[in-house]
Amino acid sequence: MLVAFLVSTRKIHTTMSGYQVLRSVLQFLATTDLTVNGINLCLSSDPSLPALADFHRTFPVVFLDSSGHLNLCADVTASTYHQVQHEARLSMMLLDSKAEDGFQLLLMTPKPMIRAFDHILHLCPLSRLQAACHRLKLWPELQDNGGDYVSAALGPLTTLLEQGLGSRLQLLAHSRPPVSEWAISQDPPKHRESGTLTLGLLLRPEGLASVLELGPEADQPEATDFRQFWGSRSELRRFQDGAIREAVVWEAVSMFQKRLIPHQVVTHLLAIHADIPDTCVHYMGGLLDALIQGLKETSSTGEEALAAAVRCYDDLSRLLWGLEGLPLTVSAVQGAHPVLRYTEVFPPTPVWPAYSFHEQLRERASLLPRPDKPCPAYVEPMTVVCHLEGSGQWPQEAEAIRRVRAAFQLRLAELLTQQHGLQCRATATHTDVLKDGFVFRIRVAYQREPQILKEMRSPEGMISLRDTPASFRLEKDTRHLPLLTSALHGLQQQHPAFSGVARLAKRWVRAQLLGEGFTDESLDLVAAALFLHPEPFTPPSSPQVGFLRFLFLVSTFDWKNNPLIVNLNSELTVEEQVEIRSGFLGTRAQLPVMVIITPQDRKSSIWTQDGPSPQILQQLVLLAAEALPVLEKQLMDPRGPGDIRTVFRPPLDMYDVLIRLSPRHIPRHRQAVDSPAASFCRGLLSEPGSSSLMPVLGYDPPQLYLAQLRKAFGELALFFYDQHGGEVIGVLWNPTSFRPQHFKASNTKGHMVVSQSGESVIVPNIEAILEDFAILGEGLVQTVEARSERWTV
Repeated sequence: MLVAFLVSTRKIHTTMSGYQVLRSVLQFLATTDLTVNGINLCLSSDPSLPALADFHRTFPVVFLDSSGHLNLCADVTASTYHQVQHEARLSMMLLDSKAEDGFQLLLMTPKPMIRAFDHILHLCPLSRLQAACHRLKLWPELQDNGGDYVSAALGPLTTLLEQGLGSRLQLLAHSRPPVSEWAISQDPPKHRESGTLTLGLLLRPEGLASVLELGPEADQPEATDFRQFWGSRSELRRFQDGAIREAVVWEAVSMFQKRLIPHQVVTHLLAIHADIPDTCVHYMGGLLDALIQGLKETSSTGEEALAAAVRCYDDLSRLLWGLEGLPLTVSAVQGAHPVLRYTEVFPPTPVWPAYSFHEQLRERASLLPRPDKPCPAYVEPMTVVCHLEGSGQWPQEAEAIRRVRAAFQLRLAELLTQQHGLQCRATATHTDVLKDGFVFRIRVAYQREPQILKEMRSPEGMISLRDTPASFRLEKDTRHLPLLTSALHGLQQQHPAFSGVARLAKRWVRAQLLGEGFTDESLDLVAAALFLHPEPFTPPSSPQVGFLRFLFLVSTFDWKNNPLIVNLNSELTVEEQVEIRSGFLGTRAQLPVMVIITPQDRKSSIWTQDGPSPQILQQLVLLAAEALPVLEKQLMDPRGPGDIRTVFRPPLDMYDVLIRLSPRHIPRHRQAVDSPAASFCRGLLSEPGSSSLMPVLGYDPPQLYLAQLRKAFGELALFFYDQHGGEVIGVLWNPTSFRPQHFKASNTKGHMVVSQSGESVIVPNIEAILEDFAILGEGLVQTVEARSERWTV
């Protein structure tokens, strides 16, 4: 009927293509608000026909048929039509973007409610809406709907919540199961048996963090209406400008609590205006946040700790810029650590080690862990790249440059100690600085060093440039990584939910024991793609919906035939993106299995050069495809989500050997998916002591043990571990290692000689290898479980 109306108004012509008709319909829906200005198919000018204004006084959405008496949208609520408008606008933006996959995104990508809206809430039992109708005095609506109190209350309830959520809300949508069929000889089903009423909230990030609902001044007539609307939550407050106004202040301190202010708003308004208690409101907004809280007793998901670390980094940057006595001036100070782009899963907190847990090395002003105590808390230094100005005094040979950089590292430590009293420890490659309980690792960089490492001199004396492993690594660490950190830091300022989404994504990947296969940067970029290229959705405003979209992207993206383009700062034009995609298949054989393109890295995908392997990526895709429907079903269950940590627990039945570790020597034990009720004291003080020494840095016994295992048995097996408090190392035997091999003295490590068909061959000595696993991890390893039913020699 809408197309017929557009034809009658000559907005659609018979000469138009199907695509043009689609655009015309979407354009009309996106720009025409039928809740304000209805439309009419009736061509009659009969004055006895009711006017559109009469219909608007009765119905929220008006679209009259050709008779002029029937409203085709009589059962459509205003929120439903606004949702249609919203989707039409998104569709027009997608068509206008000329994206290559626009058709796929627009017409073939599913948009379930749980993945389209930031917060979901379920109202049940529906019988409670009877009380809402009485409280709201919806007698005419009840009569119009034949006693269907769910339909009668739906419009007023959504209007109530839209008014209360105000600037926090971009869109409110509702969903209820259709009425089931019944035999004509039976009574129709009761309204309370029609399922659950589900509401979806699409939030505005710019208004989400506000704890204040500012009302009119006390002497204004509107103040009475404000007090009646907010009830007991409204109170008079004097503000800094001297004004006395009505206001509502919500209890929220951390960003985690501020994201859930809509929960407080919804439950309060439904209780005082609709007589619906909070026990009938099942709110699904921040259930996954517990996975990145770290400590059970905290009410923060780490945003405040990340901000404190970034402020400390900013202070250190100013100190570096102002240092006096350096032979060369500082030209740039750049962060190069996940903390400084807000994506560290569990951000650092100020560390003041207890000396009773350490042995003190006074000559180096540092500490060592005591073997008779539990492993101390894990402290990872935050990398900072300090670029020095170019000068003719820099040598032009790689070894000489390394020696000069080492001298600068020593001088940097001396000056920071002398001029600012900071505890420093210098090495040839970096300088560790302890400031306000945070540890920073400063690396001095010279802009031309990567190019010098690329120089190759021929026997004839000709110089050519060629990438080497050393130049590639140095350029990645000193150029690409700081640029990426800066870009993602800016993305976080634009989209506050980015931090939570990236951290949840990395927490899940590592919980599946696959973290070693993916660099921090690659997972951060996949999370960034959800915000920079959210089509057909809007950018997430909550970590929960962002994580669901992460699982969907990972499980459905065609990693083999397409690069994932992450257009940071919108530097790539549409034409350049088309060129990248068109040239991708021609160079596919030289590229890694997972290709992520950024404006600074348009060809090589530097962040996935070292992994994942095809098998690891395939395993991640399969796990994401399995986890997504499970998690969505849990969140859409009105009876409650159950155990939300289920999808974060790794499947251990796939491993050939399980090495179980002692929690005493796991420094990040409290970060585990199933956080222990109690753990060992890790030797931290709640406040700084009289003197501060450099804490033990990067000491993680499970990771050191893994490095030994991979060095000794890397050809025979693969090892998998969750660095965030995992108690199990999974071992998968390499299938090819079980093939009998001809005896060679160089291949006897971990093997034994057996006779097959009269010939001496060597095969893995599994019993000895398992014994070696335990010996290498003495004190750390509790048990080694051989799942012999999965493999045979």
